[in-house]
Amino acid sequence: MEIVAVLLAVLLAVAAVAFVARPFLAEPEAEDDRLGGLTPAEQERLQLLERRDRALGALKELEFDHRTGKIADADYEASVGALRREAANAMRALDPVAPPVPDPVEKVDAPA
Repeated sequence: MEIVAVLLAVLLAVAAVAFVARPFLAEPEAEDDRLGGLTPAEQERLQLLERRDRALGALKELEFDHRTGKIADADYEASVGALRREAANAMRALDPVAPPVPDPVEKVDAPA
């Protein structure tokens, strides 16, 4: 009688574990992850965002490599301008209604 009770308890435990684990063992169905149905304007914006992110990522990596001494000053100076322009152009294209950036050297009128 005692053996029957132990077997029933083990069987119940195995059934409970199998029931709980069933969702984790099932093969998930792949969902469609394509970006279909984008309008041409949305596609262009997505391309600009990717361009901006690539330029900013490359700029960050260049800055890091320069600070750690992997890139010489001359090579840094030769590369940083183009990356900054690329990032700025992409950001400008993403926000065409942004106010113009003020000149860093403001012209101050001489006191009268």
